[in-house]
Amino acid sequence: MTYTPRTFDLPALEGISEKQVKVHLALYEGYVKHVNLILDQLAKVRGGELALDPYTAAELRRRFAFEFDGMRMHEHYFAQLENGPKAANADSPLGQAAHEKYGETGLVAHIKDVALTRGIGWAVVYWDAMSTGSTGLTAGTLHTVFVEDHQLGQLAGLPIILALDLWEHAYMVDYVPAEKANYVDTFFNNLNWSVVEKRFDATATSAA
Repeated sequence: MTYTPRTFDLPALEGISEKQVKVHLALYEGYVKHVNLILDQLAKVRGGELALDPYTAAELRRRFAFEFDGMRMHEHYFAQLENGPKAANADSPLGQAAHEKYGETGLVAHIKDVALTRGIGWAVVYWDAMSTGSTGLTAGTLHTVFVEDHQLGQLAGLPIILALDLWEHAYMVDYVPAEKANYVDTFFNNLNWSVVEKRFDATATSAA
């Protein structure tokens, strides 16, 4: 099988230039390209068309996780910016779950705090339906974590509700590293919360 780069209906973004978006999308497409390349190489090995020593084949398999997770995380990221910004609904199931976990300070404030962790990576919000917490609608809780390498440190089995790219390639056209907090603010200014809320609804419903 092969993967095709997704296209995203991105408006002009406030504080994120068209050049930055093009650079970032090209990087995403590179992940897709290399996912397909590795799959093709390993398929040829299995089919006897290509001979690779075991160490080379093993490294391709390890590399696959890096390329695949890079592809999928960027799809989460860009989808959240489609169709223009939309405010969060505090009364939505996600809003209620966020209030239970993060109280009056709120989910956004907590994500921003996590996002300012030193280093490159992702700030990721997950939903754990198997926890003993309760939103009043379904058992479960949100977790917001800093994932340094997207192929490592993900919370096993948990669906991603929100993904914020904090690798420097996501903002270096428009912001220097010392301005990462400005980029994070800009991300939330452009975020379509309805996409995030629909992700939550889908995973909470499927777990019910």
